[in-house]
Formats: sequence, C-alpha cells, structure tokens
Amino acid sequence: MIIKRVSNKDQIDTIENLAYEIWYQHYIPIIGKHQVDYMLKKFQSVKAMTEQIKNGFLYFLTLDDNVPVGYMSVDILSKTLFLSKFYVTEAERGKGYGRTMITYLEALAKEKDLNKISLTVNKYNTGSIKMYEKVGFVISGSVVKEIGEGFIMDDYQMEKIL
Repeated sequence: MIIKRVSNKDQIDTIENLAYEIWYQHYIPIIGKHQVDYMLKKFQSVKAMTEQIKNGFLYFLTLDDNVPVGYMSVDILSKTLFLSKFYVTEAERGKGYGRTMITYLEALAKEKDLNKISLTVNKYNTGSIKMYEKVGFVISGSVVKEIGEGFIMDDYQMEKIL
C-alpha cells in the first residue's frame, strides 16, 4: 500500500471518481441522494478540491497495487491537524487501510509539531464513528452547521491527542 500526496489534476480526477463511488454507496442511506449530490458538487468536485488545495489543504491518495482504494484531506489549524476527508472504498473496508491511513496522519502531525488530530463525522455514520474510536479518537462535542440549499451537517466532533 502506498499513500501519495496529491500533486496533479489526474490524481484529483481519481479522487473525484472515488468520492462519487463512495458517497453514493455509503451516504445516501444516511443523508439522502439530494444532499449527497449537493455535497459532492460543493466539496468533492475537481473544482472544489483544486480550490481547497490552493487554500492549503493537503490531499492524499491511498493505492494498493496502483489501484485507488481511498483518499483523505487535512488542513492545519493552530496546533491541530484537521481531518477534513477520510474515505475508503466499500470493498476495501475492514482490511486495515483506515488504520494505516491514520498512522500516516499521526506521523504527519508529529512532523509538523501538532499535538492533536480533530475531525467531524455525521452522528448517524455509526460505522465510521466505531472505526475512529478503535484508533483512539473520542467524541469531544457536537456541531450542527448549515451548508446551503437548506441542508445541514449534524456531526460529532472527535479528536485524538498525540
């Protein structure tokens, strides 16, 4: 398995394709197709990700035998590494990719002298919450955020102290 920092449009295209695959499988039962369509366009399109990268976000593509199996994105906020996006394809879940990706982020945070990784996760995304707890994250609060077109994100805040 290789984790590569995203550095070109082809890699961003690959992530956009992964996002559509993962979100349509995983999130429609949680938030519905209309909100999934909206969030993919607003946060996970090539245009949106290119803008995020220009604003300092780091994107990483996870590959196994050169086949994309997941991706993640982080931003540095004060002494915290904020995990903005963290996804593994449905077929590859439960095989240790998530744990390896978290270990990679812990090393990145330590390299940048950061003492915490934080994230938000949908309150009804129970599988992801369990995975985060298994790798040492704890729920530290909750947040409801309006994201446009009448949609909200109803999330737990989670963190892992390093």
